[in-house]
Amino acid sequence: MKLYPIESGNFKLDGGAMFGVVPKSLWNRTNPADVNNMIDIAARCLLLEDGNRLILIDTGMGNKQSDKFFSYYYRWGNHSLDASLKKAGFHRDDITDVFMTHLHFDHCGGSVQWNDTQTGYEPAFKNAVFWTNEPHWKWAINPNKREKASFLKENLLPMEESGQLKFITRPEFPFMNSAELGFDILFVDGHTDKQMIPHIQYKGKTLVFMADLLPTVGHIPLPYVMGYDTRPLLTLSEKEIFLKNAADNNFYLILEHDAHNEICTLQHTDKGIRLLKTHTFDELFS
Repeated sequence: MKLYPIESGNFKLDGGAMFGVVPKSLWNRTNPADVNNMIDIAARCLLLEDGNRLILIDTGMGNKQSDKFFSYYYRWGNHSLDASLKKAGFHRDDITDVFMTHLHFDHCGGSVQWNDTQTGYEPAFKNAVFWTNEPHWKWAINPNKREKASFLKENLLPMEESGQLKFITRPEFPFMNSAELGFDILFVDGHTDKQMIPHIQYKGKTLVFMADLLPTVGHIPLPYVMGYDTRPLLTLSEKEIFLKNAADNNFYLILEHDAHNEICTLQHTDKGIRLLKTHTFDELFS
């Protein structure tokens, strides 16, 4: 197996929304805001090369939305999904599987593209199977009013209509091994219903792709929970259990939304779980 970080594009979000009830005077130390109160956000995906399979975890927000839509998110930098795949030596047509941690637009928008000359909206990875889980799919296509703006029909229905959508088996317990994809998955419900957090065994280390359970290193303290979470008290308990396990077992946490830190490890302190060290993919695996 070989892993590649895939940078699909940076953007900005309101710092208050990203940190919920935590005062700006605290979160601004780790995630400094600009004059508009916006903080830097990444859309870091992960590519797994495993035998004859190329599995892409999340796809960023894509580029098919209107200029008005993108004006809300202040995109910056030169990253793109296609350029990152090319740097790794691949093309989107090489992807065999797309695993979506959840179906918010900044995690799955790149799974669907607009084709001006043929079919309109269509899967952006024509040779891939798209993986989600059935309870989350139902949650997304019949969204509650709080999340409706995050679940966009044009990101979802083309995957189903193409016949390329499949469901991961949902176990009775929150942690399972995926026979379909070959890595472990933790199911969590605080941010959105049945978000999936991949655990990957790689070169003697456990790597965890954090999605929105831990967006940035600034979110490590337990009360630092996003205002976007639908069940923040549940996030708090899920996060507490996970962070303790991560510190106890020296997990390496891949940060999807931290524009300045790719991977981190944790430690126990008198103040609770805190950052031990940040790492880059090149430092750990080159």
